[in-house]
Amino acid sequence: MTEVIHISVDADGIATLLFDRTDSNMNTMDMKFMDEIAAAIERLATDDSIKGAIFTSGKPVFAAGADLKEMEASLDKVDDTPVAERLRMNASLSKLLRRMETCGKPVACAINGTALGGGTEIALACHYRVVSDARGIQLGLPEVQVGLLPGGGGTQRVSRLVGIQAAMPVVMEGQALSAEKALKMGLVHKVVPADQLLAEAKRWLVEEGDPVQPWDKKGFRIPGGAGPSSPAVAQMLVVSNAMLQARTFHNLPAPKAILSCLYEGPQLPMDKALDVEAKYFTLLQLDPVSRNMIRTLFINKGKADKLMHRPEGVPKTTFRKIGVVGAGLMGAGIAYHCAKLGIETVLIDRDQAAADKGKAYSAKRLEKDIAKGRMTQDKADAILARIHPTTDYAGLADVELVVEAVFEDRGIKAEITRKLDAVLPAHAVISSNTSALPISELAEAGAHPENFIGMHFFSPVERMPLVEIIRGRKTSPETLARALDLVQAMKKTPIVVNDGPGFFTSRFIGAYINESLAMVTEGVNPALIENAAKMAGIPVGPLTVSDEIGLDTAWHASQQRKKDEGDAFKPTPTFRLVEKLVGELGRHGRKNGKGFFEYAADGSKKLWPGLAELFPPLAEQPTVDEVKARMLYAQLVDAAKAMAEGVLIDPADGDVGSILGVGFPAYLGGPFSMMDTIGIDKVVAECDRLAAHYGAQYAAPQLLRDMAAEGRTFYGARRITPPAAVR
Repeated sequence: MTEVIHISVDADGIATLLFDRTDSNMNTMDMKFMDEIAAAIERLATDDSIKGAIFTSGKPVFAAGADLKEMEASLDKVDDTPVAERLRMNASLSKLLRRMETCGKPVACAINGTALGGGTEIALACHYRVVSDARGIQLGLPEVQVGLLPGGGGTQRVSRLVGIQAAMPVVMEGQALSAEKALKMGLVHKVVPADQLLAEAKRWLVEEGDPVQPWDKKGFRIPGGAGPSSPAVAQMLVVSNAMLQARTFHNLPAPKAILSCLYEGPQLPMDKALDVEAKYFTLLQLDPVSRNMIRTLFINKGKADKLMHRPEGVPKTTFRKIGVVGAGLMGAGIAYHCAKLGIETVLIDRDQAAADKGKAYSAKRLEKDIAKGRMTQDKADAILARIHPTTDYAGLADVELVVEAVFEDRGIKAEITRKLDAVLPAHAVISSNTSALPISELAEAGAHPENFIGMHFFSPVERMPLVEIIRGRKTSPETLARALDLVQAMKKTPIVVNDGPGFFTSRFIGAYINESLAMVTEGVNPALIENAAKMAGIPVGPLTVSDEIGLDTAWHASQQRKKDEGDAFKPTPTFRLVEKLVGELGRHGRKNGKGFFEYAADGSKKLWPGLAELFPPLAEQPTVDEVKARMLYAQLVDAAKAMAEGVLIDPADGDVGSILGVGFPAYLGGPFSMMDTIGIDKVVAECDRLAAHYGAQYAAPQLLRDMAAEGRTFYGARRITPPAAVR
């Protein structure tokens, strides 16, 4: 009895190969899938009563990609697998699909739902592709986003269908295509109403039913007649390679491997071209970049999206209405995002004008969407109607959760908590959007600290995918569950951390900025610092980040810290730098047109020459690698400390949060994946070297030293138990 691929044959000899797992609500592709699709293809090829076949899905999502659990297990076994065996395994799907398209029987693919990755590769190997016009269907090959390439023939079939140049964004950028876009490009043959999908597939089989792919016909040429050797395409490939390396600084091997497949494959017969693709896939699999990106951006992110930290036994909360207190940029963004997803949002501020201004943020965003044809006026009006700006807290009497998003001031936040206590239901959750203030302390201002939690959103809310959830000492499991439910409803990725100074993301990016600014005070060339960050794969340089956040923000925080610590306060190089720029020179950053950079009216910027006068350049500048090491190791040490102190619950939270929240280089997989890749013993040795040269901020915590001595890791068979798990 089959559990994955179900075969039925009608009176006309048309077989339906139905991809519909009985053991899961999603059509994942694992070894069971491979075994059953192999058997189905063999029957199609050898059963004379079958004249043709329709491949389709019995679930709303045509194919959901690889199984997370199986993929995670395979990551740690891959080092023990001989290269030849890996190559055979990596080529297995490609060879099955090649068998299907050359078996002498026509196969139509009826695509009824989103088919990314392996789903699209199955479709491309079918002789005819028809897609339902159901809303939201996407096709594409996103493997590059996790450090791989399409390994089921995607690089070769797309280039042969649409041409090499048109194929590049599809396979090198992992573009997700709508059905109409795929049709216009030539990747599919027809888009039809959902209720006509199977009928159209059968019509083609009966009336046309060509069992030979275009590339298997004599005289086939790449669309446009422009193969890799033609002058125009050859020049385009050379330029593309140069642009690629200029953009990635050789940190990402997958786009380069895909470009190689697009160059080499179309010059070869299809079977040889597929062998080339499998070899490049295997080379990427051997590279730690793909392992790190798969683990963090696919497996760990997938677990987070499925709420891996959600307490068991707590009923799921469906949010119809929430409250947001504070209609500034963050609060307005939260209200806009929730309203777009159908959630009624009461938006409160100190006066009606401020609350109305918060709603106006959404109106401006929607006007832009309307102008670009991405939204109708009716839909925009419906979204705006869900946002209720007011000063009256009584409107929150029936909400399940309130996000407090006011200025980072303990007193103001405490006052709002008391106001909320007066009107909210006894079980309602109060979540504070704060980037650093202690959640446990903020919770004590209210009558129900068990209902209090931190929800650290990132700006702009509508674009940033991460929410950092912070458990206070008294936060209940029910409160954590409801906060996670809201993040999921907002279609964002949550990480969960325990309360501690700076939580995780704020202290983590702070380590990067602090060490970078310290280098400025030492006389390291600011341009070298900015460029080294980009070369390390950090999307925004530390001086740019500081200017964007606002140097005055850092100055206010440091002055508060100085006040709190009193005589115990010890000024750091960064403190002195910020005090000089802000307190003495009034350089606040982009907001007033002057910070580390000078800003012109047209938005352009250049480094402020006065920095060289304040901090004379070193006669001998450090190497790029040394600057990169100081930036990255400052963050590695801080991440290890966050784990040792029990702030981080799981290394997965640190890796996902570092990339999605604050721009740690994706190819490194996050700080914990990076440390495992380097080797914990080598990390400790480098920390010792840096500490000896630059200070105790690089000293490895005892956790790392113990791990190095015991041969332990953060992932895999030798993984440690996080200290937070044994609190």
